[in-house]
Amino acid sequence: MEYFVKKGSIVREIWGKGDTILFIFAGASAEFALNKAVDWLYFTGRLPADPLGRLFSTVAYARQIVFLEKSAANNAIDKMAAIHAGVEKARGASIPDWAYRDVLFMLIDYSIRSYEILERKLSFSEKEEVFEVFYRVGSRMGLKELPATYPDWLKMRAEHLEQNLRMSLYATDLYKQYKKHLGFIRYQLLLQAQLLVVPGRVASLLQLGNIPFLKPVLAAYKFSRYIRLDNVMKSIILPSAYKSEIKELDVALS
Repeated sequence: MEYFVKKGSIVREIWGKGDTILFIFAGASAEFALNKAVDWLYFTGRLPADPLGRLFSTVAYARQIVFLEKSAANNAIDKMAAIHAGVEKARGASIPDWAYRDVLFMLIDYSIRSYEILERKLSFSEKEEVFEVFYRVGSRMGLKELPATYPDWLKMRAEHLEQNLRMSLYATDLYKQYKKHLGFIRYQLLLQAQLLVVPGRVASLLQLGNIPFLKPVLAAYKFSRYIRLDNVMKSIILPSAYKSEIKELDVALS
């Protein structure tokens, strides 16, 4: 059986751990808020109503594709493209090509950043492998002007961060919703996780600060995995509505 991502790939390792998914989610939740096309996420009304659920579903959907057999993964990608086309038809406008690329670029960047925070530095070839997997996702979706190589992606990613992000009323509202749905303590943990994982441009626009106070907590969490107390730590950090979803992400890799 041919899988969309071959067994033994670093991409499977990255996306097979709930810990890594949490940091990918944290980074995406920050950058989604700042994207100039964030109004598209507000169009259906589902994002402000359930921001955590909607953003987590985006990350979880990408993770599902990573582990599917090739034809099933391609079908899932086609379905995702069709959903977006339906939203465009309902609004009577097209989502900008650069906005599609931005979402793809987030998945590449936060895959690498999250794994390196929690595990180890990736080699250049491993980073290329992450890029190649999501390049195939974007290519299947019919995205235009995709970078052909990882070095090309690095350049375009930097350009997108400068050109396509801004602080707006949408961003302010989205963070109010994060705080409302998470509660004060978990919201502060989210901000700290974002500070650890996001690029400097994102941290600056959101005024996340310069000192990641979560570092000692992260060190304690890494140690808890060795003594099998990480599930206890997660139960403290995560809202109960998402505990089972995160747990399933770990189980699915086995």
